[in-house]
Amino acid sequence: MRIAGVNLDDKKRIEIALTAIFGIGRSQSNKILKQTQIDPSTRTKDITEADESKLRTIIDKMMIEGDLKRDISMNIRRLKDIGSYRGSRHSKKLPVRGQRTKTNARTKRGKRVTMGSGRKKATDKT
Repeated sequence: MRIAGVNLDDKKRIEIALTAIFGIGRSQSNKILKQTQIDPSTRTKDITEADESKLRTIIDKMMIEGDLKRDISMNIRRLKDIGSYRGSRHSKKLPVRGQRTKTNARTKRGKRVTMGSGRKKATDKT
């Protein structure tokens, strides 16, 4: 099944398969399935054409995939342009929401690089 330009895995339950679409998580997929009255435990391959069209109509109304990514990047660009603290943290590629950076923050700061004492070895001095 292909919805919003994303191929959904046939072997997975529809509740999980919908989360492959950017902008749809578990709770959102459960809300969608409740609206369409589809059992969350059914496999994607077992969904009928009528149910598939119901899913498409509801998902087409939502902001997902490219539109959502564009909206997020526009919000970040706006924060940078107005010169807010959060915008400056984004531009410096540091954590934005008040996390500590002395330790942790490895995903933002990258791999650990151990610095030496700054002292040269006796063999290097000569």
